[in-house]
Amino acid sequence: MLHDHHRTALRRPRKICQGADALSDRLLGWLERRPARVRTLRAQAERVEAERAALAERGEADFDREVAGLRAAVRGGGLRQDAMLFRALAASCEAARREKGLTPHDVQIMGALAMARGWLAEMATGEGKTLTVSLWGVVAGWGGFPCHVVTSNDYLAARDAEEMGPVYLRCGLRAAAVTGALDAARRQSAYRAEVVYTTSKELLADFLKDRLVLGRLAHADLRLVRRLADPGAIPEGQLLQRGLHTAIIDEADNVLVDEAVIPLRISQKYRNDLLRQAYALGSVLAARCERGTHHTTDPERKSVRLTPEGHALLDAVRADLPPLWRGRRRGAELLEQCLVAREFFHREKDYIVREGKVVIVDAFSGRLMPDRSWSQGLHQAIEAKEEVEMSDPTETLASLSFQKFFRLFRRLSGLSGTALEAAPEFWSIYRLPVLAIPTHKPRLRVEAPDSMHPDLESKRRAVLDAIRDCHHQGRPLLVGTSHVAESEHLAEALAREGFACQVLNAVRSEEEAAIIARAGQAGMITIATNMAGRGTDIKLGEGVAALGGLHVLATERHESRRIDRQLFGRAGRHGDPGYARAFTSLEDELVRRHGFAPVTRAVRRLFRAWPQGGACLAKLYLRLAQKRAEASAYFLRQQVMKSDTQTEEALSFSGAGLGG
Repeated sequence: MLHDHHRTALRRPRKICQGADALSDRLLGWLERRPARVRTLRAQAERVEAERAALAERGEADFDREVAGLRAAVRGGGLRQDAMLFRALAASCEAARREKGLTPHDVQIMGALAMARGWLAEMATGEGKTLTVSLWGVVAGWGGFPCHVVTSNDYLAARDAEEMGPVYLRCGLRAAAVTGALDAARRQSAYRAEVVYTTSKELLADFLKDRLVLGRLAHADLRLVRRLADPGAIPEGQLLQRGLHTAIIDEADNVLVDEAVIPLRISQKYRNDLLRQAYALGSVLAARCERGTHHTTDPERKSVRLTPEGHALLDAVRADLPPLWRGRRRGAELLEQCLVAREFFHREKDYIVREGKVVIVDAFSGRLMPDRSWSQGLHQAIEAKEEVEMSDPTETLASLSFQKFFRLFRRLSGLSGTALEAAPEFWSIYRLPVLAIPTHKPRLRVEAPDSMHPDLESKRRAVLDAIRDCHHQGRPLLVGTSHVAESEHLAEALAREGFACQVLNAVRSEEEAAIIARAGQAGMITIATNMAGRGTDIKLGEGVAALGGLHVLATERHESRRIDRQLFGRAGRHGDPGYARAFTSLEDELVRRHGFAPVTRAVRRLFRAWPQGGACLAKLYLRLAQKRAEASAYFLRQQVMKSDTQTEEALSFSGAGLGG
């Protein structure tokens, strides 16, 4: 019973340091990820490999007895000693060799050791993160507490659980996958496995569902008291999960940074015809508004404020609004939300319309998110703008951000190909030091300096010229664009010049596997949004390596350097040659949103008058805009964390907080 209590009790997150404490804490984080740690890990990986080599000499029965003994020792708390950790990892490495024919490289063992220490390992794309995760997953599973491996999507969760299943089975464990297709009974059975592969969305949604079932008994201490008084009072048979203890997060920067402040909501729909009527009228009124005359905009915050002329326009139709929106404040909120839908949310970029429904396009992955909707009436405002059937609003039953959720785990670690840029954030919020694991083979990718241009038109001409040159040499090209509309525009421009290409974006996602399979063939031109930036393995065709490998061209810089690195990481994998270059301009969205208009105009004039010096200054200016975008996003995540903390402290007095 006490073991069950420890298994289900949530970790109480530490407070975020402020002021002078934040400076000292940042220094501590730097010390935790200092380069000397990597040298130590390499030496320890050599010890693990030596232990594995010794185990390889043993027969099958002898090896199984060793595994059984290690499993019992780890469950008894043996991982407090390094010697036991090395032996346990050596056994999982040997199990992988015997069951899958995979002998882990030293860098994979280093990654597993880093996660065992509670660190976040940055491992380059193609270094074998699936095997690395399973090495630590076996040892974590031996501890007897729930172990969740968080992957990017349902396909990867099912694939990795099946692929590494024999390794877990050889080590006396069961691995299972929880995907969106599972019903409640199969989902509950999968969660009973020692190691569960799933996505962050499924994991958090099932956690919230269990909290709704438990009600006030969601607090572990209250459950223990109630169980002691009345063992039958806890509805164990209705709960999906065994509890939260260990989380291993693949692509951790996407889950813990990009999607950190996105709240996952358990909700139910309700009919509201008055709201539909209000947003339909608000959208018509918004179409009559002129920026600068009726409203002002703040692109960085994606907000709109009505001017006196805008309020006057609203006053003229106020009597036609449903009663709830006739008040001056509510009417202004309605119109401003409809204006936000028009000013900042664009079709083929932020969303698409499919079968009469507005479907969100994830800004970081470029993928469709059919199960998500914008809150506070924004989704209905966009539907009204697009003149499609308006969906019913939802009533939230439970809600939690991914940032707050993953701070509840007692043992958190992960992997990512791009984590160093966010290292201070990983430390301050999640207490995760980031360590860059070296590559198994030398990296041969060439990253050329940005091709900078004063305007969008000259940049597009340069991109077409670069594509033409590479294609004539027979090199495969991956051209990265930031959104659907840009990818379609480029494809049309290439078609006019007689170049065949394949396009991968949210609209054409059904052909993703086939497109990726062809992308490395000689002479192939592939245009893709961020969908091709993460978890994509493009294999080179015959003779392509001799031509210089895959060439990656980015048509603009993103708001985060990590997204740029993810795209460039498609080239030069597994020690193959590759080439990457970004094409940028002073009219790119990054500059428009995070630059300063007077400065942009001055830099453009200098650029045209003095191309060489102006290009250097423009590159610096664009880099500053990117830093400003990253700082703005980081500030937002910090504010959400502070707000969550204040709310939790207020709710804890009533017993309605997350508790333990």
